[in-house]
Amino acid sequence: MWGLDRFSGHSTPSGSPPPQKRSFSPAPRRPSHLGPGLAARPPHNPRSSSLNVSGKYNASTTSLNSPRLPNGSGLKQQITPPADLTNPLKLLEEIVGRPVADEDEGHGEEGQGQWEKPADLVEDVHFGGRSIHNFLEDEDERHDIGDLDSYDNTAQSAMEYERAKDKFEDLHRSILACDDVLKSVEVSLTNFQKDLGAVSAEIETLQSRSTTMNIKLENRKVVEKLLGPAVEEICVSPTIVKQISEGPIDHAWIKALEELDKRSKTIEHKFKGPDKVLAVSEVKPLLEDLTNLAIERIRDFLVSQIKALRSPSINAQIIQERAFIAYKDLYAFLAKHHAQLADEIAQAYINTMRWYYLSHFTRYRMALEKITLYTVDKHDALGDQMNQRGAASKSAQPAHDALSLGRRIDILKRASSSALSSHVAEQSKAPTYLETPFYAFNTALIDNASFEYSFLTSFFTNLSFHVVSQHFNSIFAPTFALGNAFTKHLIDTSYDCLGILLCVRLNQHLAFELQRRKCPVADGYVNGTNMLLWPRFQLAMDVHVESVRRSTASLSGGSRATLSLMNSSADSKGSTAPHVLTQRFGQFLQGILALGSNENIASVTGEAAPSDAEPVGRSLERLRGEFEAFLMKSSKGLVQGRRGRFLGNNYSLVLTIVGDTGGRLAKETREWFEQAKEGVGEY
Repeated sequence: MWGLDRFSGHSTPSGSPPPQKRSFSPAPRRPSHLGPGLAARPPHNPRSSSLNVSGKYNASTTSLNSPRLPNGSGLKQQITPPADLTNPLKLLEEIVGRPVADEDEGHGEEGQGQWEKPADLVEDVHFGGRSIHNFLEDEDERHDIGDLDSYDNTAQSAMEYERAKDKFEDLHRSILACDDVLKSVEVSLTNFQKDLGAVSAEIETLQSRSTTMNIKLENRKVVEKLLGPAVEEICVSPTIVKQISEGPIDHAWIKALEELDKRSKTIEHKFKGPDKVLAVSEVKPLLEDLTNLAIERIRDFLVSQIKALRSPSINAQIIQERAFIAYKDLYAFLAKHHAQLADEIAQAYINTMRWYYLSHFTRYRMALEKITLYTVDKHDALGDQMNQRGAASKSAQPAHDALSLGRRIDILKRASSSALSSHVAEQSKAPTYLETPFYAFNTALIDNASFEYSFLTSFFTNLSFHVVSQHFNSIFAPTFALGNAFTKHLIDTSYDCLGILLCVRLNQHLAFELQRRKCPVADGYVNGTNMLLWPRFQLAMDVHVESVRRSTASLSGGSRATLSLMNSSADSKGSTAPHVLTQRFGQFLQGILALGSNENIASVTGEAAPSDAEPVGRSLERLRGEFEAFLMKSSKGLVQGRRGRFLGNNYSLVLTIVGDTGGRLAKETREWFEQAKEGVGEY
């Protein structure tokens, strides 16, 4: 509770008069915490109330009328005199000559030895022409009057303050509450200041760390720029490792394998280089393990595909294209990193394909052998007549003319078509000549051989031409032997010169086809087939020549045993009609000239003309000589004149038959018969 004694000069009751020689202001005194002599505030309670001020500080000085410090000022004007300084009052008493009343006598021991400096000093004092004693007396009187007025005003103010006591108490409580609020605000602001300081310190730390990290980042960028390519060369990404170890073997797996091979080359080069890098030594064993795993998976894949080739009714070309050619890089990787295993895989493939081709062509040969063939034996020779034994032996066969080429040459035009399937061959009931199964078997064989050679050169890219040729021969040697045996079987008992010569031309066509397909490894088979066909052709031609010679020898010198073309059984003693042998000879000659002429073969097949160094011309010369001898001997029974007409008619018939045949050999033959025709005038 605030009492009225806080506003009085002393702690006397409100009704008592003020002490003597104390001057009171008519206005009530306001307590001030900035009054002289006030103790400093405690540091921990800066906002405590400053209204409780001791009454002793309300006294005013009587010696100097100095103004007070402004309200609200926190400055304290306190002067502590030195120890040897004379008391000013005593000095003033000595000057005045009488004692001067001390207004601070009631202050007690607390005020001793302390002097307060007035707030405002009067620098210029006007005495008004009076002495100091008079001036002091006048001042005392004025002070007394002022003290009385001040006392009356103080009493009146005390009564008013008593009435407003509750208001001041509420004001005091409000001030205390404000102080508490201000304390909490001060604590909050202090804590906020501390937190703000901590945040500021953290921000400074983050800025420092950010600067450090930026510097490290720049340094790492520089290092990465220098070391990045080197690290990239020797490292293998986890994606590639997972793909090779666990992924399916497809095109993505091949790309991963290529990347592994590239890293292996780089690491091997760096490992053998002069600069020893520790990272290379650490990565190399891991890379070798990954390479071994890839080799193992490649081995299993290739072995599974080789086993698939042994499946029944499997098309090897499909597996070769989709499983081997599409993944040929696998074998190249295997041959590079494990040559022995690659050779074993290659040998397994060779053995499998040898069995594959041999078994399939064996079945194909058996199917072709079921085709019915026309039989052409010695009884079909040019000079031999049909006897009862020969007719009986061919009674089961349909009629055919073994000496006429006819439409048999059309097989050369179909030489580029596909081979005859085994199913069609087995079900075929129509008889045919030997060139049909020969063409079917050898065309299929050459097609497979050229494809296999193309596969070997594409798949075994790491092998030389000599090694690839050896592999090809290992695969096809039994099949080629089977083909030669089949050809020999077809021509061994046949005297079909036209059929054998057709086989020769088909074989030459296959040789040209091999050249177009760039498959030189099958030339040996083609040459071997020619070595079987040409001797047999000459042997069959010799049979025809011999048959004409026997026919000539069977004629008696004096008999006119000529047979007319129109009526061979009639008496033809004076007939000049061509001999029946001339008709057969002309048809046979036309077929040989059509097949033996290089230009004719080139025009039919669209290929280059075969070599002229063939035995066809020589064989025809021999046959032509025997035929001329036969005609000469046959014409001896005719009278002169008719004999020449007979010879001319036979020569004309031959010229008519071969007149449309082109080629150098046919041209030479026509010229010879024309000269012979012109020379019959002598007869």
